[in-house]
Amino acid sequence: MLQAVTHEWGGQGDLWVFAYASLIWRPEFEFAEERFATLHGYHRALKMWSRINRGTPECPGLVFGLLAGGSCKGMVFRIPQVQVAAALPALWEREMPNGVYDPKWLRCRTAQGDVKALAFTLSKRSPSHTGVLSEDTYRQIFSASCGRFGTTRDYAQLTYDKLRTLGIEDQALGKLLQLVSR
Repeated sequence: MLQAVTHEWGGQGDLWVFAYASLIWRPEFEFAEERFATLHGYHRALKMWSRINRGTPECPGLVFGLLAGGSCKGMVFRIPQVQVAAALPALWEREMPNGVYDPKWLRCRTAQGDVKALAFTLSKRSPSHTGVLSEDTYRQIFSASCGRFGTTRDYAQLTYDKLRTLGIEDQALGKLLQLVSR
């Protein structure tokens, strides 16, 4: 799949990546430019099972995915063409260790103009998509799920805090985080 994404990029210019969760606060790649961006047609949702990074097979956690519908405010990062050969495989290893996301090239709107960016989306047909979860299920996951990179709760809070720092309000995430404070 990495070869297909690389082929679609074409190598003729810089590569843009859309960030909507942990890539915003921990990109782990060098970039030459960052911009606020809005992606129409997808929304950020804490609805993807994580059995390694934020949970275990016995106690799955959650991570964000881009689900179809709505819109999502985030960031786009520009990786210079000469750095893509090193940056893209590392990004791929981070985001696609088990091929759960559907990588897509999507148009992101920025104040400086639209860019076509690589975005990691999640199909509702994916076995990693949680479907509808109850408030009690979210509370349980927030209180118990922990993986190699920490807890689901910390991941959600770090994302929420960074979004707010950037002036991006995610009301759905704010409501989920309120569940653990009750």
